Amino acid sequence: MDQKKIGSLIKKLRIDNNLTQKEFALKYNVSFQAVSKWERGYNLPDIYLLKQIADDFNININDLLDGKINEKTNQDLVSKPRITKKNLFLVIGTILVIILSIFFLFKLTKKDDFVFKTLSSNCSNFNISGSIAYNSTKSFIYITNITYCGDELDKTSYQSILCTLYESHGNTNTALSKYNYGKKPITLEEFLKKVEFKVDYFSKSCKYYEENSLFLEIEATDINGKTINHKIPLNMNNCN
Repeated sequence: MDQKKIGSLIKKLRIDNNLTQKEFALKYNVSFQAVSKWERGYNLPDIYLLKQIADDFNININDLLDGKINEKTNQDLVSKPRITKKNLFLVIGTILVIILSIFFLFKLTKKDDFVFKTLSSNCSNFNISGSIAYNSTKSFIYITNITYCGDELDKTSYQSILCTLYESHGNTNTALSKYNYGKKPITLEEFLKKVEFKVDYFSKSCKYYEENSLFLEIEATDINGKTINHKIPLNMNNCN
């Protein structure tokens, strides 16, 4: 996903519908600062909000995720003909054909509808928020706001920390994305503020994500060479 393209499209939708940033923010229960960041490409709405925006402004969700409107997929299905006695039967026949076409088009394209789920931590020591959208051909994963909330705050300075997003399928774990840090000693809390995962168009062998098939793994090495590991299963909850 290109954040700047999506942000520009969100801004165009807002302006075309005569909405201020404040009015747009109230519509989606966020701050106007959040809307400003979306439009400048600094951040993205959660996936479920992107779906709501697409529905509210009557555009294809694929177009919104691609950051551009495909006129072919968003144009009116039919224009109004001028009805006279001479072409009345033609109009009726055309309407019937359109109704049947819409019905079959819906049946053919339904398999490509996106499934939207929210992601959260299944580990009591970590809070995580994120979203996932997928259909039979592609998917988007967006994870941010990872915080450590264990009983005791980990104040250790680590020389290097690696955070990896995995998908498990049977006995196989596939790394989808990694965030690696090794510039200077850093605490786990400071590191997590930097972590963000955006996975676009991840091709899957199966047509759906299994419950709890995603997890994060954190590997932290301190200045003495001692390594600790955290495995954080992710819960997926329907949001549509």
